[in-house]
Amino acid sequence: MAYGLAALLGAMTPSGAAKSATGPRSHQVLLVAGPIHYDFLIPLDPQVRRQFGFLAASGLAITDPGSEWLVIGWGAREFYTTIGDYRDIELSAIVKGALGDRSVLRVDVLGALPPLPDMPRVGFTDTEFDALLSAIASSFEAGPAQQVQRLPHSGFTHSDAFFAAKGRFHLFRTCNTWVAQMVRASGRRFGAWTPLPYSVRLAQRLYLSD
Repeated sequence: MAYGLAALLGAMTPSGAAKSATGPRSHQVLLVAGPIHYDFLIPLDPQVRRQFGFLAASGLAITDPGSEWLVIGWGAREFYTTIGDYRDIELSAIVKGALGDRSVLRVDVLGALPPLPDMPRVGFTDTEFDALLSAIASSFEAGPAQQVQRLPHSGFTHSDAFFAAKGRFHLFRTCNTWVAQMVRASGRRFGAWTPLPYSVRLAQRLYLSD
């Protein structure tokens, strides 16, 4: 109860300076909601392909002409890499995620999608979009050879992959607070603390509905 109320208040509390756009917010990034988690859905334009081209060496079809969307989200390693639906997740993974676990990024590449007019989205100027992509790319943890580390976990689809990520996941730093952190890194205002999906949705409506 207290956690849920705090998540509501955190979403309503603005963080980041309210800045006027220095140009058109022509870059549209969608927010894909799951039962407990939000992912970014980013159009694979030439800039995004260049920024995340390093993922091609790990087998992701970033440079494939038929690839049109990049899906990316952050989460607790043991919880997020559990295969199957939420009924299959072991209690130990839930406890570890709440108390503290290493983090991962799940990345997928999709082809053409139907129109998604009802999906929440965030608009970015060129400068804001540059900052967003840099922040997301900086969330990958580099290995000894400064290469991203693809993890030996089966994904949710035939085309996705898990990668070691920076930072630890816990009850107060969740997949949804990472989404907020990335949005704020772009220079856009967002909720100060958004640990739950409805926190992200509320903050998007309050601060990013332009």
